[in-house]
Amino acid sequence: MSRILVLTAHRFPDNSRINKAFIEALRPLPNLTIHELMRTYPDYKIDVAREQELLQGHDAVVMLFPFYWYSSPAILSEWQDAVLTHGFAYGSEGTQLQGKALQLVVTTGGNPQAYTPEGYNRYPVADLLRPFHAVANMTGMDYLPPHLVQGVSDMSDERLVQEAAGVVELLKKL
Repeated sequence: MSRILVLTAHRFPDNSRINKAFIEALRPLPNLTIHELMRTYPDYKIDVAREQELLQGHDAVVMLFPFYWYSSPAILSEWQDAVLTHGFAYGSEGTQLQGKALQLVVTTGGNPQAYTPEGYNRYPVADLLRPFHAVANMTGMDYLPPHLVQGVSDMSDERLVQEAAGVVELLKKL
């Protein structure tokens, strides 16, 4: 199993039933670091050196977040802005992330039908996540197909257990 860095990004981690369940399911996995960005940086002041060191010490990066306004929560965007710097993540000498896997695990309140051309949101989630694919391209990371967990607004406890197990299995394969 690769060394995996799981970046969790939720505005209100204590209120997140889904993310909490995923994090708890992942904790026992070996070679895995769970890094809760809002708990670490509630003031949004990112320790760039620490974050870059974390990235260098792992083979794969998983971004686990709820889909907010067709993107990630602000803390993950701030993390990307601060950490993925020229000379580290991209540019002629920015090779630190090349060859590392980038896996997104994204939850949506809406069901899959809501993210179709006929649905409420009009676009598939995979299309709306293209900026993350572009980040992977820019940094030389291997962008893996996003793992979507949709319809979480009314998810049963039974389904939540199944979905958490699915995320564990996904990460075991990285």
